[in-house]
Amino acid sequence: MRKPLKIGLTGGIASGKTTIANLFASRCAPIIDTDIIARQVVEPGTEGLQRIQEQFGEAAIKANGELDRAYLANLIFSDEQSRKRLEQILHPLIMEQVALRLEQITAPYAILVIPLLIETGMEKDMDRVLVIDISEQEQLKRITSRDAITTTQAQKRIKSQASRSQRQAKADQIIHNEGSMSDLELAVMRLHYEYTLAARAN
Repeated sequence: MRKPLKIGLTGGIASGKTTIANLFASRCAPIIDTDIIARQVVEPGTEGLQRIQEQFGEAAIKANGELDRAYLANLIFSDEQSRKRLEQILHPLIMEQVALRLEQITAPYAILVIPLLIETGMEKDMDRVLVIDISEQEQLKRITSRDAITTTQAQKRIKSQASRSQRQAKADQIIHNEGSMSDLELAVMRLHYEYTLAARAN
C-alpha cells in the first residue's frame, strides 16, 4: 500500500493552525493533530502522566488525578530546561501514536499538525512543511484575548517557540493568516490539489 504524503502543518501559537486543519478536513484530508494526541497520552492512568509526576512532582497533578495544565504551562514557558524535560517525555509517546495512525491512512496525503515541528527538528521527517504565518503584533492580540493572559506572558510564550524567520526558512508553503476566511479557503483548495497531484506522482 502506498504511504500517504506527510504534510507537516505548523505555526506559532494562535496562528490559526486548527482553522487551517479544519479546512483541509472539509476536503476529506486525514488530520493527525499532535496537540490532541499530547492530551491523550497524559490522561489519568497513562505512562505519560506517571512520568510527568515523577519528573515534576505532585504539583503537576490536580486533586482529581488529572494533569494540571496551567501549572505546567507556566513552568515550561518560563524555564527552558523544564520544557525540554517535558518534550523528552511526550515526544516518543506522541510519535508512536502518529506512526500507528499513519499506517491506517489510505488517502493520498495526511496533514500532521505539529506546533513544535521546527523546534524538535521533525521537519526533516515530513514530505512537505506548511507554515501558518501571522505577525507578532497579531499573535499577541490573539493570545491575550484567547488565553486571558498579560502581554508579558504572551511574549514569553512566543519567544519559547521558533521565530517567524526560522519557520519560514523551513517552509515549502506558507499561508498568511491575516486575511478573510475566503482567502484561507482558496489557499487550502490550491494546496489540496497540489498535494494530491504530488502524492500521485510519488
